[in-house]
Amino acid sequence: MSATAEEIRARLAGLPRPALWVIAARLKTVSLSQMPVLAGAWLAGADVRLDVVAAAMLASAAIQIGTNLWNDAADAARGVDRPDRLGPPRMTALGLLDGRAVRRAAAAAFGLAVLAGLWLAGIGGWPIVAIGLVSLLLGFFYSMGPRPLSGLPFGEALVIAFFGLVAVAGTGWLMGVDPLAPRTLATGLMIGLPAAAVLMLNNHRDRVQDARAGRRTLAIVIGPAASRLSYFAGLVAALGLGLGLNPTVWLALPAALALWLGHAIWYWPITARLNRLLGQTALFQALLLVVVALG
Repeated sequence: MSATAEEIRARLAGLPRPALWVIAARLKTVSLSQMPVLAGAWLAGADVRLDVVAAAMLASAAIQIGTNLWNDAADAARGVDRPDRLGPPRMTALGLLDGRAVRRAAAAAFGLAVLAGLWLAGIGGWPIVAIGLVSLLLGFFYSMGPRPLSGLPFGEALVIAFFGLVAVAGTGWLMGVDPLAPRTLATGLMIGLPAAAVLMLNNHRDRVQDARAGRRTLAIVIGPAASRLSYFAGLVAALGLGLGLNPTVWLALPAALALWLGHAIWYWPITARLNRLLGQTALFQALLLVVVALG
């Protein structure tokens, strides 16, 4: 390992074991799976069902956490998480958590998602079964198989679809919302675009390391300048959708944050400093939903 990786490992080794699992689960951005559920609840209005919202939030969080844990173990096994990685530390690659234990925890998270999903399927029928099965398969194949989805150039499109359109429409469907109504689709895109921006930010930061590992992410395909523009364009487009849903002056708050994020990704060098923008991008998504729903 490089000196930097050794220093990171030494610093993290002093943390309590539960804290290592929190880092491996990447809870900083777990809100990305919760905002679509809350958006669907907002669309339901007076017909909102808190039991459905709670079960959907549990299922979606479990799928995201399971995917993150599986990715932590799988990338370490593939040799993708090398000592010079710029992203947040990976517990398996650093030797702080056992890969088999991380895989078991991922499987347990997926199992929890199945249990919550079965209850939701009893309410929503076959569309919810289909959404749940596809989501679980995507979570598994994100890091597994001969060509993991994490290394292909359509990851951002999948995020917009499943962390935005499908998740919002599916939650709304459980509470009587028309999943194909223009308002539903606009809300789904508004939520999905910032989620895709988080992935673009990750791939933009890891372009050199990913290319060396044989990956072909969208950031590699389009290059650094277009990656930066794509990230910012996603935030601006989400703001435009929010303006169409609720033209409130309070949109100035997420707009100011979007301008800051756009400035940062354009002018900051590709270093570990970019990791600071991950949580801020997730915050932008949450703030935008709150302003549109309550503004």
